[in-house]
Amino acid sequence: MFKKLAGFINKSRFAVVFYLIALSVLLFTATRMALLLTRLQLFDWSYKSVLGVFTIGFVYDVIIACFVLVPLIWHLWFLNNTMYRQKEKWWAIIFFMVLISIAAFTNLVVPRDFDKKLHWAVAGFFLLRFLLYLFLLYTTPAIKNNWRKVILVTDVVIIVFLLLFNAISEWFFWDEFTTRYNFIAVDYLVYTNEVVGNIKESYPVFWIVAAVLAITVFVVWRLRKGIHYSLQSTQSFKSRSLVAVALFALPVAGSWLIGSNLRRFSNNEVTNELAGNGIYEFAIAFQSNELVYEQFYQTLPLQEAFSILRIQLTDSVSHFVSDDVFNIERTVNYAAEEKKLNVVMISVESLSADFMAAFGGTENITPNLDSLAKESMFFRSMYSSGTRTVRGLEALSLSLPPSPGQSIVKRPHNENLFSLGSVFKTKGYATYYMYGGYGYFDNMSYFFGNNGYTVIDRAALPDSQIHYANIWGVADEDLFTLAINNIDAVNKKKQPFFAHIMTVSNHRPYTYPAGRIDIPPSEQRRGGAVKYTDYAIGKFIREAKNTTWFKNTVFVIIADHCASTSGKVKLPVPSYHIPCIIYAPGIIKPQEYNRLTAQMDIAPTILGLLKIDYNSKFLGQDIFVRDTTQEKAFVSTYQGLGYIANQKMVVLSPVRKAEMLLPDFTTGQTTTIAMDSALLKKAIAFYQCADWMLRHNKYTSK
Repeated sequence: MFKKLAGFINKSRFAVVFYLIALSVLLFTATRMALLLTRLQLFDWSYKSVLGVFTIGFVYDVIIACFVLVPLIWHLWFLNNTMYRQKEKWWAIIFFMVLISIAAFTNLVVPRDFDKKLHWAVAGFFLLRFLLYLFLLYTTPAIKNNWRKVILVTDVVIIVFLLLFNAISEWFFWDEFTTRYNFIAVDYLVYTNEVVGNIKESYPVFWIVAAVLAITVFVVWRLRKGIHYSLQSTQSFKSRSLVAVALFALPVAGSWLIGSNLRRFSNNEVTNELAGNGIYEFAIAFQSNELVYEQFYQTLPLQEAFSILRIQLTDSVSHFVSDDVFNIERTVNYAAEEKKLNVVMISVESLSADFMAAFGGTENITPNLDSLAKESMFFRSMYSSGTRTVRGLEALSLSLPPSPGQSIVKRPHNENLFSLGSVFKTKGYATYYMYGGYGYFDNMSYFFGNNGYTVIDRAALPDSQIHYANIWGVADEDLFTLAINNIDAVNKKKQPFFAHIMTVSNHRPYTYPAGRIDIPPSEQRRGGAVKYTDYAIGKFIREAKNTTWFKNTVFVIIADHCASTSGKVKLPVPSYHIPCIIYAPGIIKPQEYNRLTAQMDIAPTILGLLKIDYNSKFLGQDIFVRDTTQEKAFVSTYQGLGYIANQKMVVLSPVRKAEMLLPDFTTGQTTTIAMDSALLKKAIAFYQCADWMLRHNKYTSK
């Protein structure tokens, strides 16, 4: 049986394709095993899980192997000697023109924010191939045969190199995020300048590429028999067509019948991730960067959802402007006199709560923040909305729960939304978003520039004021120097200001200016980056104390998200636990706030501390005027939407799934419990209504 199969393969024009399918599946399986070895303690070692991971993984691997080889299958199906005969030349030219037209169309429909270099690379690749084929049509038989071999070997080299390079990439991606490719990986292709620069600064890229090339040459040499069989095969066009159609049908039918949910067979999230295939998950993330809530998640009748939401938004200082159940706009009126105070909000990159000694951290990497916490309003139960910077920015600026798919910051048509900046602007404030990198990254400049903020990024800093920079941006101390200079300028005009400052230094490659802290930047470890950011914040506060505006300013220091979301469960609650400090000596008394708080509550709480009257559409609330029954937090991945209240967590997932979990706020472990229908309805109401308002232009500042 095996000899017959081997004989069929070796006589087939597609011999090298079958060899490459076997190589791909072997490489995908080896990658899966390597990733498993890095997370042995998080894996579910039951018989069902082990069998499921490798069986389901094998199915995905075969599907992806066939998808990856489609160009090579197409090549071997049609390119044969008859196509080089004189009478067939024009048909061949037309055939290749059709191919290049398809490639051009595919290139045009790539998302608008994709890096232009990728467009040119795709177009250039197909144009080069067309010119090569055209050259072959008008050369002698000997040259044709040699060039056919050159083209086929080149194709095999490219495919093998990309498969090996993908395995290395998956390793590094898994090491940082403990997931297969997702939206983050899609972003990595969109923002190639920052990401490629980050990779160059973080890893020995030259040696990695050199090693992959060397292995590629060895593997292609081992595949030489398959290449030879494919070139020498006399298989008829009819026979080739049957094989080609089968090879095309397998991945197409498999993707339709199986889908991405097959891998979600376990309650252990690491197990589910390992059962998948990185390239497959990348394709899914690329296709579904925005999900319509009503199509994929559990819903309520819209009127019921808004009725529940309006009850949840009711508090002692706000009143709805209309009886229209679909209108959540409220007038917010405080009895006390409005305070014309300045506000500086620092959102800190990847600052997990457990970095701080105040939360049990033992590395002493946040001495300045720990000191400030004792002099401030210190939040002990604050939770971030998501796992990316854009999720934190979305929650802090728009006061909305996370929406499924891509963050609003990066979506099209995200202009003129109701934001913290727009409220301050109506009150006569100068409003700024300040970022240490270039603002085009993650669409920050466009989003903030069109939602009530003036954007200032590293381009505003002269070289003489930059002590250090890496691919992500300037050192945090340089960003704070930029902030003080701009704040001083607006303060001279006697205008109040609101400045939202986003740090960048706590990001791989974790490098910073030397001589600032006791951890040398050459170590390139996160602890050093955290301590440097802490140093820069402390330096900024000390310098601010010497300004004329310090005594009239409220400083809000809050993380955008945690440093890691690794865990056995979908939404490990401790991985969303972040610090928040509100510091204003002489204005706000030092105190600890221990009640559950959502990141999206910060915007209305800041306005409440200043006793600002305004019309609100925020779904977050001033935590000091809400009822104790309204305490809640929102956590999310790109598809999993969590709602935490009463020590329980509702998790909403695509295909209209919902489960009730009892989370351990220390270990992150969860226990499935009976569904609390009232809590489920509240969770649905927040997520469904937020999505509906965004899609129907009801969450605008106009």
